[in-house]
Amino acid sequence: MQGLKRILTAFTLVICLSSPGKAQQQCTNGFDLDRASGQCLDIDECRTIPEACRGDMVCVNQNGGYLCVPRTNPVYRSPYLNPYSNIYPPPPAPGPVPNYPTVTRPLMCRFGYQLDENNQCADVDECASDSHQCNPTQICINTEGGYTCSCTEGYWLLEGQCLDIDECRYGYCQQLCANVPGSYSCTCNPGFTLNDDGRSCQDVNECTTENPCTQTCVNTYGSFLCRCEPGYELEADGVNCSDMDECSFSEFLCQHECVNGPGSYYCICPSGYNLLDDSRSCQDINECENRNFTCTPQQTCFNIPGEYKCLDPVRCEDPYIQINENRCMCPAENAGCRDQPFTILYRVMDMVSGRSVPSDIFQMQATTRYPGAYYIFQIKSGNEGREFYMRQTGPISATLVMTRPVKGPRTIQLDLEMITVNTVINFRGSSVIRLRIYVSQYSF
Repeated sequence: MQGLKRILTAFTLVICLSSPGKAQQQCTNGFDLDRASGQCLDIDECRTIPEACRGDMVCVNQNGGYLCVPRTNPVYRSPYLNPYSNIYPPPPAPGPVPNYPTVTRPLMCRFGYQLDENNQCADVDECASDSHQCNPTQICINTEGGYTCSCTEGYWLLEGQCLDIDECRYGYCQQLCANVPGSYSCTCNPGFTLNDDGRSCQDVNECTTENPCTQTCVNTYGSFLCRCEPGYELEADGVNCSDMDECSFSEFLCQHECVNGPGSYYCICPSGYNLLDDSRSCQDINECENRNFTCTPQQTCFNIPGEYKCLDPVRCEDPYIQINENRCMCPAENAGCRDQPFTILYRVMDMVSGRSVPSDIFQMQATTRYPGAYYIFQIKSGNEGREFYMRQTGPISATLVMTRPVKGPRTIQLDLEMITVNTVINFRGSSVIRLRIYVSQYSF
């Protein structure tokens, strides 16, 4: 803002006073008596007063005073250039001091003043009387004995013209600035608010003012972030949270079935199983051991994964006779037993669905070895799907091998035959293990 420049003017008149009978002369301010000539000579204040004018002002000596005018601005000079030149003649050249009689002169005011109704010198308001020479873009400011030309706030003086100051160019605003004639306007980026000083910006904590997030809000400088609780994921709008379907991520989260819930999931097991402490694995409930079954006293409870079976007692069919609870024998003396296996042994086993293959599932071997005899093992019946075969593992033993996965629930009955051949006595006979396999519904 261009400061106001004050122009100091001081003009004085030389008044020589004489009294009858005695020559005496006094000089007013701005003049000094030259004793040699007896004349009042002007004092050059620009030389005698240190720093008579400061800043960008230049000292101009005047008759009886001096002026402080702008160094490069002629606007300030024109009203004041030699102001006494049209009022008072220059002081007379030095010469003999005349003996003037006492004369009463009318009161006159120095430049910039005029007589008021009280016959006193009063300041002339050049601004009000429109007698100034300020540029139309400037404003006139009245001073004692003169006036000064200046610019309004937001403008600066350049070569006599008031030009708008571009405050935005000088970084008046912390963030956004819009220059307007004579002023400027500061605004802030989104996420900030303008402080009371009208220039600086302060971060807005959106989490406390508007809380835009559906779950957790984290304030950042100039913005905010939304976070979701465990089990939820942030949507594309960056604000809302939706439930995360953990069950769709992997089929191994639960051993049996995964159930998605709000923000979480849980595992369930089928009927006949308990959920273990790891909250994902299922363990078979042994109903037979817990005596949680409905078998009759004559039946036998047999546990399989996920359920149980009530097995009826073994009943041997003619011509077989029962040796014990699970073995039937066909007597050699019975003619009907000639082409039948000598013994039938009943066995029961369980197996999970989809068991990996190949897999050894049952072993069979001779209990007695006769000199000169050898043994042949084979699947006599029940292997129509060719899921199994017998692999001989020794002279008197073999293993039942599953070669194809078997899905449950299913019940398979295999007759595993061991043929005994004795060439010494020309004997050939066989024994059968009637193996019943319960395949459960699940793979655990």
